[in-house]
Amino acid sequence: QVQLVESGGGSVQPGGSLRLSCAASGFTFSLFSMSWYRQVPGKERELVATVTTGDLTNYKDAVKGRFTISRDNDKNTVDLQMNSLKPGGPAILFCNANRVSTYRPPIGYWGQGTQVTVSS
Repeated sequence: QVQLVESGGGSVQPGGSLRLSCAASGFTFSLFSMSWYRQVPGKERELVATVTTGDLTNYKDAVKGRFTISRDNDKNTVDLQMNSLKPGGPAILFCNANRVSTYRPPIGYWGQGTQVTVSS
């Protein structure tokens, strides 16, 4: 059974830090690119950060220099370190696993999400 379980969400003051973690199981983790997405009420889900199978990273422009995505293939986890957080209402951060192959259909999985709120 495929599972992506996010943890580490909560409330933090502006300028603070939070570290999210996603634990994966039920598939070959090392073959999948891993990403974090963010969704706020009434808005579309948006890509925040991606780490490839080769440990290359990519970030939304708005979080560059403040967020760091990393993966541990031994533990089957992907983390998102978020620093210098800016004020905002509640947002849900989702973990995503994606695999693209020339010879097989693309595969994607989603976690249930973890809530993050940045307020004073």
